Formats: sequence, C-alpha cells, structure tokens
Amino acid sequence: MSVELNHTIVPSSDQRAASKDLASLLGLEATSAGHFDVVRLENGVSLDFMDVDEVPRPMHLAFLVSEKTFDEVFGRIRERDLPFWADPMHTRPGQLNALFGGRGLYWDSTDGHNLEILTRAA
Repeated sequence: MSVELNHTIVPSSDQRAASKDLASLLGLEATSAGHFDVVRLENGVSLDFMDVDEVPRPMHLAFLVSEKTFDEVFGRIRERDLPFWADPMHTRPGQLNALFGGRGLYWDSTDGHNLEILTRAA
C-alpha cells in the first residue's frame, strides 16, 4: 500500500473566512463538510479548516503551482496589497526567490500561517 497525504486540519480563528480567503487567493473553492470548511487541492489533498478557541499555532503550507497559476496568485496578493517575502523567515520583503530554478514567495494568512507558492520543488 502506498502512503499519501489525504488532508490536514488547519486551526483557525474563523474557519469560514480563512478557508474562503485562501481559496480565493489560490483560485479554488471552499466548501463546508461537517465540522470543517474545506479547500480541496488538485492532487486530492484537502485543507480542513477548523475553529479553535485559542490563538492558532502557526503552521507552514506550501503550494506547488504552474507558472501561470503563480502569476495569477501573485497578482491577487498584489491586488490585496498583502506583504510578501522571498524567504520563510521574512527577511527579504517585497521580493521573489528563484529556488530550484523557479519562482517562489511567502505570505501570512490572517491566522499567522506561513503560506508559500513555488513553481519548482527540490
């Protein structure tokens, strides 16, 4: 049997708003499924947003995207005037990176999750 990631729970202060915000930036849809608001990725993995009572502990989520999708997401980030960085430590503001011969950037969700889009992976 192979092992594949099926889903992960993303702690949120407002699961509906957080899932819709990420989905709209990525050009995807958010749906409700039981106790969760879900963003389903094209490879079958879902991000299941769940309200938590405490401040959500930040996590890192990286999305491998095509060059076209990168341009679209980057355009939405710029339209919303969201801060972005070339690195996960946020020391290179307003820059893109060129890791692995592609392009990448990081931004923070409203809950403080460190989000990343990249066009090439290691």
